[in-house]
Amino acid sequence: MFSEGDGVPFAKRYFWGDSMEKEIFLIVGLGNPGEKYAHTRHNAGFEAADRLAKRWGVTLKKKLLLPGMTAEIAEAGKKIVLCEPTTFMNNSGECVKRLMAKYNAAPDHLMVIYDDIDLPPARIRVRKNGGPGTHNGMRSIVEKTGITDFPRIRIGTGDRPAGQDLAEWVLSRYTREEQPAMEEAFDRAAEAAVNWVEHGIDYAMNHAGKGT
Repeated sequence: MFSEGDGVPFAKRYFWGDSMEKEIFLIVGLGNPGEKYAHTRHNAGFEAADRLAKRWGVTLKKKLLLPGMTAEIAEAGKKIVLCEPTTFMNNSGECVKRLMAKYNAAPDHLMVIYDDIDLPPARIRVRKNGGPGTHNGMRSIVEKTGITDFPRIRIGTGDRPAGQDLAEWVLSRYTREEQPAMEEAFDRAAEAAVNWVEHGIDYAMNHAGKGT
């Protein structure tokens, strides 16, 4: 398990510190950077994060020593850090590990938003914790941080047609028929993240839109 500096395991170290007192919330949308990957199925997390940035009127910017685009939001006495990793999906954990260290954030104050082929298109699911499943970005986060007890929002993109390569599918774009429902799903995912910050994970789980 990863440990940093003081020899305390990462998964336990971040239950302490002043993050709880300052109410720091980390929201990480997963995806691949660059125009080549923009608006592909694998970038559902970026889509939701972009909507949150617009909602809060901030611009995501690169910060020194942090492999991601971030913005800080102060709202109702809470500090929210919005992030889109620039590590590419398969190494998302490197960004999340550094982000948690920088802000001394507890696992239950980290929310990860990502695409899920195992959910029907446009379906939203919010969970308190769980394993990484088959998602490479989530696998990287678990491997790099050693934790699984953090909230997540899954955005359904549907599974690939029979016989199609998985990588080709997740890097494809939505059809014209799929796009309207997915746009609504990104909005609902962003709203679920706001509900988590404002009302807690149980509220966010109970009020997540189910989509089609």
